[in-house]
Amino acid sequence: MNLDSPADETSPEEPAPTIDRQKKVSSEQIHHWLESRPDWRVEEGHHLVRSYRFADFVSALERIDRIGAVAEALGHHPDLELSWGRVGVKIYTHSVDGLTAIDFQLATRIDGLEQAD
Repeated sequence: MNLDSPADETSPEEPAPTIDRQKKVSSEQIHHWLESRPDWRVEEGHHLVRSYRFADFVSALERIDRIGAVAEALGHHPDLELSWGRVGVKIYTHSVDGLTAIDFQLATRIDGLEQAD
């Protein structure tokens, strides 16, 4: 299973490709994905986490809105934390209580929002 599908190179708001959302990914797949994404980390072998910094509260709130649009398009929703100049993101698949391919696709698309700015 490739955690970076061609759909990840498209608009972040495009629908997700059909993938198995109930199959946990292997530790090798997780390690490979993280090698090219030093800003993300896996906590407790269970969820992806990352923080984004912004100049002010309004900019952080705008990013929350954009992450929400991406999440809706994928039908997969992260836990988000908003504070002044900071957005925290936590992603995992609740139904399997761990990480599946959709988690990595969501994280990749959220990162794509930075390049779109």
